[in-house]
Amino acid sequence: MIQSRTILGIDPGTNLLGFGIVRVDAAGKAHFVDMGVVDLRKMPDNYEKLNIIFNKVGALCDLHHPDDLAIESPFYGRNAQVILKLGRAQGAAMIAALSRDIPVYEYAPRKVKMAICGNGAASKEQVSLIVEKSLGINIASQHLDATDALGIAMCHYYQLKSPLSGQGASSSWEKFIKLNPDRIK
Repeated sequence: MIQSRTILGIDPGTNLLGFGIVRVDAAGKAHFVDMGVVDLRKMPDNYEKLNIIFNKVGALCDLHHPDDLAIESPFYGRNAQVILKLGRAQGAAMIAALSRDIPVYEYAPRKVKMAICGNGAASKEQVSLIVEKSLGINIASQHLDATDALGIAMCHYYQLKSPLSGQGASSSWEKFIKLNPDRIK
């Protein structure tokens, strides 16, 4: 059983940054709070974009007081410049949370898609549909970056809820057997 908590999910980007907020009640059920997209495409200065990301994520933290920030980690791509820019956007969002003593958790895109859809290669539309059904909300198709962020928050929620994470969790079969000798026959 997990404690009630608020999770801020971030899908980082220097052109479009998605955010999604989920509140988990005392019974362990996730509820939609807010979501949106920060559109930075018209901003010509990359450093100003980072400042806006830092300030916007900070404002979301101040408004919703999340217990955790879950953020998508940059994935390998063909263009090193894209990864560098994504890493900077991610860093600006992380620092906004960390400066408010909010712990940060990173999830690879495939892990998020696997947690939400059961398929690490799921499309943005599939993630959106499952998140929509899971939270009982209707999401417009132009908010795919925001639904990715909700998916990241939900992935963190599922990670917290999993009996394989947290206290007594095991990262290997050897550790699991050592911690759970009564479960082996």
